[in-house]
Amino acid sequence: MHILKRQQLQIILSWIAVLLWMFLIFVLSAQPAPRSNGLSQKVTEVIIEKVGLLVPLDIKTSTTTDLIKRFNHIVRKCAHVSEYFVLGALVMNAMKTSKVLKFKALIFSVLICILYAISDELHQLFVPGRGAQVMDVLIDSAGAIAGIGCIFLIKRRNSTPYVE
Repeated sequence: MHILKRQQLQIILSWIAVLLWMFLIFVLSAQPAPRSNGLSQKVTEVIIEKVGLLVPLDIKTSTTTDLIKRFNHIVRKCAHVSEYFVLGALVMNAMKTSKVLKFKALIFSVLICILYAISDELHQLFVPGRGAQVMDVLIDSAGAIAGIGCIFLIKRRNSTPYVE
């Protein structure tokens, strides 16, 4: 009986992690464009500063502001991949914890993540200065599939098989 309750708790906690991560994505997507862009520019500044410590940047040809403008787009797209990588990993883990069959776990995980990426872009239609972009759904989906694949490979390598 104790083992059954522990398994139920693990299932509940794994799905709560999925829902909390989805909520975080929703909150980030609800930021108006100036705030969202400002946040990503700050991240870009930090990255440029840290990279500049390792690799001297040619400031004569580019000002820091130019570098931030140039790399901000890349940072924003990497954020999409990262957010959905984690979401994919969390969903796949929740599927595994819920003892969903291997093939079904893969398919359902991908579907959940893609549908959430679509809903996230539709949500942005109602946020000032933001819009829906098909390319973002594709980038999000690629990140999610990578996260799902990582969890699948880790679980397979650790010999914790899915229920067949």
